[in-house]
Amino acid sequence: MGKFQKIIGSSTPTLVEFYGTWCMPCRTMNSILDELRNQRKDTLSVVKIDVDKNLEITNQFKIKSVPTLILFKSGEIVWRKSGIMSIKEILALVN
Repeated sequence: MGKFQKIIGSSTPTLVEFYGTWCMPCRTMNSILDELRNQRKDTLSVVKIDVDKNLEITNQFKIKSVPTLILFKSGEIVWRKSGIMSIKEILALVN
């Protein structure tokens, strides 16, 4: 099992952001995800995947636009959305 599979396979919910370093909306999400990480550090893992450096994972999850957020629990996709979201929107979904 690969490192990524171990991370998303955890019983702790894992929010994965697929991003590009060239993507301006992704840069906006940085501060939102940092705040989310601080607020929920004991109950949520937040992981960032650079789509240009991780083509296999990007293709596996059919990422067509960035940012794309996918919430995993025990390896299963619980929720998925592309585009910028507020901390309030994300917290409502995670809760």
